[in-house]
Amino acid sequence: MYVIEDKGGAIALMIASLLFLGTWPAVLTLLERRGRLPQHTYLDYSITNLIAAILIALTFGQIGDSKPNQPNFITQLSQDNWPSVLFAMVGGIVLSLGNLSTQYAWAYVGLSVTEVITCSITVVIGTTMNYFLDGRINKAEILFPGVGCFLVAVCLGSAVHSSNAADNKEKLSGSSCNKRGNACAWGDYKNGSKEPKKDVAKDVEIATYSSNKKTEKSKAGTAEYLLELEEQRSIKVFGSNMFLGLAIVFFAGICFSLFSPAFNLATNDQWHTLKKGVPHLVVYTAFFYFSSSCFILAIALNIWFLYRPILGLPRSSFKAYIQDWNGRQWAFLAGLLCGFGNGFQFMGGQAAGYAAADAVQALPLVSTFWGVILFGEYRKSSKKTYILLISMLVMFIVAVAVLMASSGHRKS
Repeated sequence: MYVIEDKGGAIALMIASLLFLGTWPAVLTLLERRGRLPQHTYLDYSITNLIAAILIALTFGQIGDSKPNQPNFITQLSQDNWPSVLFAMVGGIVLSLGNLSTQYAWAYVGLSVTEVITCSITVVIGTTMNYFLDGRINKAEILFPGVGCFLVAVCLGSAVHSSNAADNKEKLSGSSCNKRGNACAWGDYKNGSKEPKKDVAKDVEIATYSSNKKTEKSKAGTAEYLLELEEQRSIKVFGSNMFLGLAIVFFAGICFSLFSPAFNLATNDQWHTLKKGVPHLVVYTAFFYFSSSCFILAIALNIWFLYRPILGLPRSSFKAYIQDWNGRQWAFLAGLLCGFGNGFQFMGGQAAGYAAADAVQALPLVSTFWGVILFGEYRKSSKKTYILLISMLVMFIVAVAVLMASSGHRKS
């Protein structure tokens, strides 16, 4: 199997992972904003996410000769290593729950603030756990100041969200969405009616959106744009309880904080659960089991959600999902990005320490970039919002650099 031997290679993998893991949420957010049901999107995403893990296992995991202490992927599948396999599968389960939760949180709370809150929880809990599980191979005098920088960036991110929300409220006050003849004022949503006034059948198999007509697009950042977005998107958020969205975000953050330590235990057996003479799971085998459990749970939950949707989404069916090719290629791309991003993070963490690999939790840096480019977030916002946004991005860059500088080297 292919083993990362040097610190430079590990850091290169972490940077690639950071870019991939920061991009796939933007892709799924784009599909939700275009009206595709999240159940359909996540089923597609889950398929290619597993394919990425299989490709990594059959390539990097099979390169070179198999050694007694570092067997190749296929060789290790038949070994008695079930305690470590179970740790890997637990990691996959909590990651699947976290990813599934954030798909709904992006709509309620926004892409940027969802990412910064979940990442802050991951850094505080997950990085601390990994530091001690790794036998403190990372430089604590550098690692924990990096965690501190990350938390400062998180506070700035929350301030950005608050300031931008105030800007949007000011834009929307007194606005009405007469463009499509709905005559629905912003106050209608604010006073509790979450559904825009359009003819939408509940069953996706027979439904067509009567408002899905081509019209002139409003400029990003305007009140008209925000109202058009609410009408088009699949998850309706106007008038929703803010605490519901935050509860989903915090649940996702706790899940994310646990998957990396679970994977760490699977590959390094710090609790000595394996029988004597049984080699540790190599990162590729652990990642295969990790992704398999993630896939199984995601498929089961989302097929259930097709027929028993949550958060007011329309009912669908497996037949409707099969026939829905609108944006499917983008969901497939998101699954590949997430799969390779997670794989590269674990490969880098095995070499340089999982605490340092948690530098990829600075992915809001990338997500915010895509949010501005793709979705027009923060367009026509106040000067205060722009100052806070730039400060947040600068602090994220510092946090990534400091956490990567704390990288140690794991002894074979």
